[in-house]
Amino acid sequence: MPAERIAESLAFINWTILGGLAVGTLGAAVAGRLLTEATRGYLVFIALCAAAFGALAALSDGALPALPNPATSAADPAWEGARRLTLAALPIVAVAEAYAAARARRSLVVAALGLGCGIAVIATAALSWGGAPAASLLLAIQLTALSAALGGVWAAMVLGHWYLVTPRLPEAPLVRFARWLTAILALQVGLFAAWTAFGAGPAGHPGFAALTGEWALFVWLRLLVGLVFPLIVSWAAIQTARSRSMESATGLLYINVGTIAAGTIVAAGLYFGAGLLV
Repeated sequence: MPAERIAESLAFINWTILGGLAVGTLGAAVAGRLLTEATRGYLVFIALCAAAFGALAALSDGALPALPNPATSAADPAWEGARRLTLAALPIVAVAEAYAAARARRSLVVAALGLGCGIAVIATAALSWGGAPAASLLLAIQLTALSAALGGVWAAMVLGHWYLVTPRLPEAPLVRFARWLTAILALQVGLFAAWTAFGAGPAGHPGFAALTGEWALFVWLRLLVGLVFPLIVSWAAIQTARSRSMESATGLLYINVGTIAAGTIVAAGLYFGAGLLV
């Protein structure tokens, strides 16, 4: 039964992956342009990736069905139009970010537009599917963390490839991206502890009940495969990047792309299928 209920949420899981990649990659493009010495070509590429992910997310949003389990998650149709509007705007803002990177401009206006659009996408999604205001806030925090992890690991993995064609690129940009990713994953572990301790989520499970109930297998998979393991791998990626073993660092980040994506799929399935925040 748990696996079937997660399968019923596939459309919303797909939205979470694409929307998270779009928002997170755009945030990584902005941070990379303003805070690192990453190459112009790399910054343009990941900004265009964000535009592509955003366009796919907007298309998937238009085909979303009704929430699969009204008993464990609530929908507010009043925010549907705003959510779709912000998603439609994100690819345009991402292209503007790519243009700023191509011109080597440190435009704070474009950066603010990018971050504002990402926040708007997450806020309208949380208000659409969170239910009560407090529950929507918790969902917004969860979506922000998922987006930062997805976009961060994608941006870091792509940057690792840049060293194959730009061997003289200093290691600082990749080390910084890997550190950001490690910090985000550590934050997610903290959020997991808080969510499970207080039984967060629309279903209202008692504290720590998620660790032993009918969804326990998926909850533990989320923790061990989607959070703890990639946290360790990210730390290893920092060490290998600092020693300029860029091929090894890129390989580790490849692993993390798969594990973080898998963890995000499980987290989204548990929210939309079981009403659990993990």
